This record gives sequence, C-alpha cells and structure tokens, in this order.
Amino acid sequence: QVQLVESGGGLVQAGGSLRLSCAASGHTFSNYAMGWFRQAPGKEREFVAAISASGRFTTIAASVKGRFTISRDNAKNTVFLQMNSLKPEDTALYYCAAQTRQVPTQNAYQYDFWGQGTQVTVSS
Repeated sequence: QVQLVESGGGLVQAGGSLRLSCAASGHTFSNYAMGWFRQAPGKEREFVAAISASGRFTTIAASVKGRFTISRDNAKNTVFLQMNSLKPEDTALYYCAAQTRQVPTQNAYQYDFWGQGTQVTVSS
C-alpha cells in the first residue's frame, strides 16, 4: 500500500501561481510512476501531468502545457506540480496518484493509489 497526501492548494487570482505537493509513504516511492489529475464539479476526472519513476520522463496535458510542470524528489518521497499563469478554468480538486509502472500513463484507471485531493480555486 502507498499512502498519498496532497497539500498546497488554495485560492489564487487569475495569473497567479501555486505549487502542489504530494507526500508518499508506505512503500518504495522510486518504484512508482506518479500522476496528477483534477476534477471540477460536474465534470469527469481529467489527466493533468505525470512523471516516470526515475523522474526522467514527463507527460503534460495539452490544456496546461507551458504553464504547469511536474517534478519529483525521490529522496523526499514527494512529487510536485508547479502551476503558473493560472486560469479560472483550472479550478478543481487536484489529486495525486501512483501506479506500479516505470513509465506513466494518462489513464486514471491504470493508477493504483490515490490521495484525498487538494482544492485549487482561481478567481477571475
């Protein structure tokens, strides 16, 4: 089992920045590819970004490319999502997830462990 705890969400004005963190415990963090997803009210869960177990490979959704960056620190068992130039449409509950793969996928159903989420609200 892997336990995931997100933090760093909050209320920010459009154009602002936030940095989300996801702390993992319970198993060898460097064995897992990690992903960030988000879900807005009334919408399906949406892929945002993912990073390979080693951290050498990343994939980013087109809707956030150029604004969001994913990274990880395997020594600290933590994955990050740096969000810049935030827009009101980025408002959602952001989830961290882990999968037992080296190279990540964008399919939420292929992730094995999930955090509880952290709320991001962007005002216009």
